[in-house]
Amino acid sequence: MEACIIIPARYASARYPGKPLAVLRGASGTPRTLIERSVMAARAASQDSLPVFVATDDDRIATEARRIGAEVIPTSETCRNGTERVAEAVVRAGITSDIVINLQGDAPLTPPHFVTALIEAMRADPTCLMATPCLRCDAETVENLLADRRAGRVGATTVVSDREGRALYFSKEVLPFTNGQGAVDGVVPVFHHVGLYAYRRAALADYATWAPGPLEKLEGLEQLRFLENGHPIRMVEVAAPGAVFWELNNPTDIPLIEEYLARIGQD
Repeated sequence: MEACIIIPARYASARYPGKPLAVLRGASGTPRTLIERSVMAARAASQDSLPVFVATDDDRIATEARRIGAEVIPTSETCRNGTERVAEAVVRAGITSDIVINLQGDAPLTPPHFVTALIEAMRADPTCLMATPCLRCDAETVENLLADRRAGRVGATTVVSDREGRALYFSKEVLPFTNGQGAVDGVVPVFHHVGLYAYRRAALADYATWAPGPLEKLEGLEQLRFLENGHPIRMVEVAAPGAVFWELNNPTDIPLIEEYLARIGQD
């Protein structure tokens, strides 16, 4: 296996317990669990050419994953984030794929071409240890993010990169500083980071040996552990005009996602 997709999923979320088993209805009203829709997204992204695994510490999620034909990798309850869970799953299952995709289990609306863009970037540069996508925001999106911060709400994660496309920093603040403007000198300099990751297997092995650093703890962003330990992250700019990327973080997100599924005709 040159590449594989692993979906990390846990039941005991403090904010939304049992989230992977939440039911979302598609365009025809067909009910499907979040984990089923995440597996569907993974299969669509790879056109069924890559193996898809669900890594979980819960028997209820494992049962549902097996019901829809996904292979399950049991993991421990001590995993602190999705990257730790994926790293553990690779070891437990003896996965030999050089490229491992982490498709988060609460992001069923991830466009398939985001996944293929990461795989292509990794194939094109054998020295690339990790890649993740970003979207250039438009001025309206930046203004909405700034409004969220002024209101004390945490919006999307942003990322700043160097000239070679390597991440310098990720934050839940709006970076870089724009002095309250959506565009600066006619250019929108803010990029939205999409929580989808491609890793070399060796990079995952390194991650598993590191303790969370102060920046990861402050921001609550697992990818910062790579930067804090000197591992570069390649940013892959993608585009998806008119698409939305709601993650299922709270029960109130369900009707938003269902409305979008109905709009695009996805069952």
